[in-house]
Amino acid sequence: MTRLSILTFTPASSPAAEPEDNRYVALPAPVTVDSIPTQAGATVRVYQDSDGSLSSDCTGCGEYAWTLLVTPDIAQEHAAACHRPPRLIAA
Repeated sequence: MTRLSILTFTPASSPAAEPEDNRYVALPAPVTVDSIPTQAGATVRVYQDSDGSLSSDCTGCGEYAWTLLVTPDIAQEHAAACHRPPRLIAA
């Protein structure tokens, strides 16, 4: 019995061969708009993304938040409630 694969592999096209509209374009990096210290010495950083929305991350517990509703007040509340010290970064 012969088995046939349903997978088909095609060579990737070169960027020059793709139409301009189909190329991947990297978005600008988020801009840090605030850094709020926690009681345990960690930091909640608030970023503004290229679409105007806000996101935040905590160097203590690692929480990452992003929605269209993230506000600096939400980050401030998290900073007040987080009691985890800053996490060590693996070398």
